Amino acid sequence: MGISRREADELIEGGKVTVNGTVAILGSQVAEGDTITVNGKTLEGRTDFRYVLFNKPVGYVCSRKPQGENPTIYELLPADMASLKPVGRLDKDSSGLLVLTNDGDFAHQMTHPSFHKVKVYQVSLDKSLEPLHQQMIADYGVEIGDGTSQLALERVDDDRKDWVVTMSEGRNRQIRRTFGALGYTVTALHRTNFGPYTLADLQSGQTKELSNIS
Repeated sequence: MGISRREADELIEGGKVTVNGTVAILGSQVAEGDTITVNGKTLEGRTDFRYVLFNKPVGYVCSRKPQGENPTIYELLPADMASLKPVGRLDKDSSGLLVLTNDGDFAHQMTHPSFHKVKVYQVSLDKSLEPLHQQMIADYGVEIGDGTSQLALERVDDDRKDWVVTMSEGRNRQIRRTFGALGYTVTALHRTNFGPYTLADLQSGQTKELSNIS
């Protein structure tokens, strides 16, 4: 079982970790072939944290088990990414940017409301959004059952069906429920940005491994 960075720091500060027989300190460098012990037990290997961007297509669920006839994203991912978990989720009918990782602390910092990670979506509606409803969503917020939802909206064209939606929250199906509360149906929802990460030219179904994180 892996441990978080915080737990590792506590072990190091408590003198429970050695590198080549020397008690480790915070910031100690570890090289390939070094012998590391924790509480007197030699580690057989170490987990390298991985961070992957994935352009999720519509029709796939962000879980390890299929939901009904809906396949999971793991059917699309390379086999060596099977242990990675999505940071936040996109529902079956949504597409776009997912961040995958095995770093629990990183996932927490990306999803906890206190870190205010901005997410950007391209959203299409079944009918034109009335200006009054736009003002309600952007300026006052809409009650959706678990609190008030307030979204930043940018109109894409004159038919008022296509919008760029920006938010820093992440409640379950929040965008769909916000528009639904005012009588609209979201017909397409595509995430383009999540915190410092963007889809850029990543094609649907493709992955991109990050060599470093922001």
